[in-house]
Amino acid sequence: MIKGSIVAIVTPMQADGTLDYPALRKLIDWHIAEGTDGIVIVGTTGESATVSVEEHCELIRATVEHAKGRIPIIAGSGGNSTAEAIKLTEFAKQAGADAALSVVPYYNRPTQEGMYQHFKAIAEAVDLPIILYNVPGRTVADMSNETIVRLAEIPNIVGVKDATGNIGRGTDLLRLVPPSFAVYSGDDPTAMALMFCGGHGNISVTANVAPRAMHELCAAAMGGDIAGAVAINNRLIPLHQKLFVEPNPVPVKWALTEMGMMPSGIRLPLVALAADCHDTVRGALRDAGVLS
Repeated sequence: MIKGSIVAIVTPMQADGTLDYPALRKLIDWHIAEGTDGIVIVGTTGESATVSVEEHCELIRATVEHAKGRIPIIAGSGGNSTAEAIKLTEFAKQAGADAALSVVPYYNRPTQEGMYQHFKAIAEAVDLPIILYNVPGRTVADMSNETIVRLAEIPNIVGVKDATGNIGRGTDLLRLVPPSFAVYSGDDPTAMALMFCGGHGNISVTANVAPRAMHELCAAAMGGDIAGAVAINNRLIPLHQKLFVEPNPVPVKWALTEMGMMPSGIRLPLVALAADCHDTVRGALRDAGVLS
């Protein structure tokens, strides 16, 4: 089981939208040095919606290749077409990813039975650990705890990224699933609380800019150091909030550029962070101690 701070890593791009692989490799090395416990490549924060299938696969391959087993790699391989999600998951396995992150199908609004059959088909087609991803704020379709519990019975469905931000729901899920099934937060503001209740880590946007602090927060929260975790989280709260002043990953990509970590490219329909938000995000970076 992968535990701790798992960064939902951005996809670096040049100003014209070209993928920047040297910058990606630089970010991977930085996360390893800073203590990040795992990397999700080509998730929502990685702009999976705007890269081509060929680019998607190459980003997975390049990340696994550069990591060289130094850190677990979780490949974003979901889709609202079950057949396409299976193909992406097959590629992730062939490339050597440690696990796949598979999102609830978006736009076509499947029923709970449709979600169950979708993920069951992926798991049966590809022998790779699969982490479910429930983010109803983006997909509209909301996977119930009951459906997650059913899916947890399938051997290679090993966990869920719960991005609902609903702690009551998350703690109930932790009560219902087997101990071997990982429940990760996918919501930075409530991640500490879920880990206090038994969550296994945080698949994080904030970790993109504060990797060491997020690693230490997760270690403290899962280790029962309540005071230590609260102290770190208090420092990170401005980032949890201000990295969403515009749609993710717009603010976090701007922040990484401001930190000198990568160029400023992003793809339409997303556009660069509005000028009147610059001071807001810059201030949060300074409050968190990641920018002088």
